Amino acid sequence: MMPDARHRILSRIDHLQNYIESWFRSTLYIRGSYVLPFGLEEFLKKRVLSRDLLIILPLLAAGYLMWPTYRYYQLDKERTAIMGDSVALENWDRANGEAFDVARNGRIKLGLDLRGGMYVTLEVDVLKLIEESADEQSTMGDDVFQRVVDKTRKETDNTDLDVLEVFLKNFRAENRSLLQYFTVADATDVTEEAVEKKLRRNVDEAIDQALEVIKQRINKFQVSEAQINKQGARRIVLELPDVKDEKEIRNLLQTTARLEFNRVIMGKDLVRAFMGVDQVLRGGAVVADTAAADTTAMDSTAAVKDSTAVASADSAKVDTAKKASDSSAKNPYAGLSDDEVRRRYRKDHPFTSMLASFVIANERLQPFDFVGKTLNDFPDAEYRFLVDDKNVDRLARMLERPEVRRAMPIDMQVLIGAKPDEFYAKQQVTLFDVYGVSREPLLTGDVIEEAYPSFDPASTLPVVNMSMNADGAERWAAITGANIGKRIAIVLDGRVYSAPVVQGRIPNGNSQISGMSGAEEANVLAVVLKAGALKAPVKIIEERIVGPSLGEDSIRRGVTSSLISFVLIVLFMLVYYALGGGIADIALLMNVMLMIAILAGFGGTLTLPGIAGIILSVAMAVDANILVFERIREELAMGKTLRQSIDQGFGKAMSAIIDSNLTNVLSGIVLYFLGTGPVKGFAVTLIIGVLTTMFTAVLVSRAMFELIAAGGATTFNFGQRKTA
Repeated sequence: MMPDARHRILSRIDHLQNYIESWFRSTLYIRGSYVLPFGLEEFLKKRVLSRDLLIILPLLAAGYLMWPTYRYYQLDKERTAIMGDSVALENWDRANGEAFDVARNGRIKLGLDLRGGMYVTLEVDVLKLIEESADEQSTMGDDVFQRVVDKTRKETDNTDLDVLEVFLKNFRAENRSLLQYFTVADATDVTEEAVEKKLRRNVDEAIDQALEVIKQRINKFQVSEAQINKQGARRIVLELPDVKDEKEIRNLLQTTARLEFNRVIMGKDLVRAFMGVDQVLRGGAVVADTAAADTTAMDSTAAVKDSTAVASADSAKVDTAKKASDSSAKNPYAGLSDDEVRRRYRKDHPFTSMLASFVIANERLQPFDFVGKTLNDFPDAEYRFLVDDKNVDRLARMLERPEVRRAMPIDMQVLIGAKPDEFYAKQQVTLFDVYGVSREPLLTGDVIEEAYPSFDPASTLPVVNMSMNADGAERWAAITGANIGKRIAIVLDGRVYSAPVVQGRIPNGNSQISGMSGAEEANVLAVVLKAGALKAPVKIIEERIVGPSLGEDSIRRGVTSSLISFVLIVLFMLVYYALGGGIADIALLMNVMLMIAILAGFGGTLTLPGIAGIILSVAMAVDANILVFERIREELAMGKTLRQSIDQGFGKAMSAIIDSNLTNVLSGIVLYFLGTGPVKGFAVTLIIGVLTTMFTAVLVSRAMFELIAAGGATTFNFGQRKTA
C-alpha cells in the first residue's frame, strides 16, 4: 500500500473514532453511582459512554441477531415431536406458526453438508428433444438420421458440449438437408437457417422449461431452502436439505409435467365450500354438498386490484367481527379486546382466517369476514381470496387432509397460484391467489405445439402466442365458444400460473393470452405452456445422499475443531501476554460471536467450508493483537507511561494490521466471485472474519485498555520481563 493511501485510511479511522466519541459525548452522560473495578466509577462519572458502549452494544446486537437461531431450534424440537399427529400439528401451527416462521427466516441456516439431504445433478436430454422434433414419417427406418443421432450421443455423453452444434456438424457431414426431416412454422421462410433457428430456440427453452417445472415441484414438495441452479449448457443442480424420502424425490424429478386447462369457479359455491371446510376443521359434521359448481359468467373484474384492500383486510375482520353485529345476539365477540377477537376468530375459522377475503363490487375489492353469516348473507357475485406466503404451506396441508377433501364439492378443487401477485409484490407484500377450479380439466397440455412470448402490436403490451395440433384446435374451439367471458385457469402440476378471460371463440387453435404484468411474466407463462408440448426428458446423472448422521458428525467435528483451536489460542495468549492476553481473549470471544451473528443477520448459510473459514479467522484473529502487544512492550521498555505506550502501540502497528487484513479481504473477494459452492461459503466467512477481527482487535481492545488506563492504572502486565 502506498504511504499516502495508508495515511488517508489511518486518518479516516481516527476521524471515525473521534466522531463516535464526540457524538456520545453530546448525547449520553453518566448519572448515578457505579461500583466497578480499576476505579472506573469515578471515571464514568466524568466521561461519556463512548468506549463502554463500543464494547456493550456489539454484544447486545450479537445476542439480538442470534436469538432467532436459538428460538427456531427450540420451536422445531417441539414441532418435530408431534409430526405424527396431524390434528395436534395443525393446532400447534395455528398457535406458534407465525413465531416459528419469523425464527426460521432469521436463524443461521445450515448447508446440505451439515443437515443431510440430497445433492442431485439433472441433465436435459437435448438430443432426445431434437430427435422427437423431427417428422416421424421421415425418420422412420432412416439409417442416416439414426447414425447421426447415435454418433452425436456418443460424442456428447458425459460432457458439457453443445449438443445441437455437434448434431448439426455430424448432420452436415452426411450431406443431407434439414428440410428433409424438420418443418418450420413460417411458410414464407422454408430454409436450412430457419430450421436451425427453430431447433436452437427449442433447445434454449428446454432447460428453462425443466428449471421452471422442477422449481414448482420442489416447492410443492415443501423442501425447505432448496437450491436449484442452472449449470453449463443443459444441466441443473439441486441441493435439497432435510429430504426424508429420496425415492419420492426421484419420481418427482423425472415425472412428465402435467399441464391442464380448468374452468375457474370464484362464485358463491366457492364461499359455500370454504364455510364447509371451516365447519369440518373446528369439529363439526361434514356438510354433504354435491351441488354443481357455479357456472355464472365471470368477467375480467376478477383480476381487479385495490391497493388498500389487502392492507385493511385483517383489521376489517376484527372490526366487523367485534362491532358489526353488536346489536345482534349472533355476535360471539362483543366486548372482547382486538387480540382476543383475532385469537377467537382463528379458532372458529381455522381455514378462512388464513385468507384475505374480498367480494368484487363496482370493480373494487371489498373485504369481508365469515362471522355469524349464513350462505344467504353472501351476494351472487365474484370473490377473490389471497393467502400470505407464510401460510401457503399450512393451507396446502389443510387441503390435502381427507376430511377437507370430503367437505369439498365433488367437481371442485382449490389450487394456489404459482407466483405472487405482481401488484402487491411491488408494495413488499407477498400474496398468492387462491382459486376454485373444476376438478376435471377441460383440456390437457399435450395438444400444444408451440408457445412463445411476444408483444401486441396494437397495445405494445406483452402477450403469449399459443398454437395447438388439429385435435387440440377442434376441442379448444368448442371450449372457448362455451366459455366466452369466463376465466380458464392454466395449471401446471397443481399450481395456477394464469387465469385469463376468454374473449371469444378460437376456431384454429392459435390463441393469444394477454394480461401479463411484464415481459418476464410472459416468458414464464410461455415456458409453462410448452412444458406440455416439448418432450425433453430429464435424467439424473449424479446423486449424492448426505445422511443426517453424517451432517451431525460434521457439525460435531466442526464445533470440536473450532473449540480446540479457540482454547489453544486463548491459552497461548494468556501464557505469553498475561493480562494483555486476557483482554485479547475477550476480544476474540466477541469476534466469534459477531461473525456468527452477522452471518445470521444477512441470512447466510453455514456450511462445512464455512466452519473452516471461521476456524481460520479465529487463528488469524489474534495476529493484530500480537502486533500491538509487541509494540506496547517496546514502548514500555523505553520507559514510557502506560497511556503513551498504548497510544504508540496501536498507532504504529496500525499500518501493518491494515495491510495484512486488506490482503485477506482481497483474497476472499476473489474466491467469492470466482469460486462456487464450498469455495464461496469459505470466502464469505473469511471476509466476515477479517472485518470483525479489525473491529474487535483494534477498536474494542483499545477501548478496554483505555478504560483501564483512564481508571488510574499505571502498569499493566503484557508478559514483559520484570525489571529489577
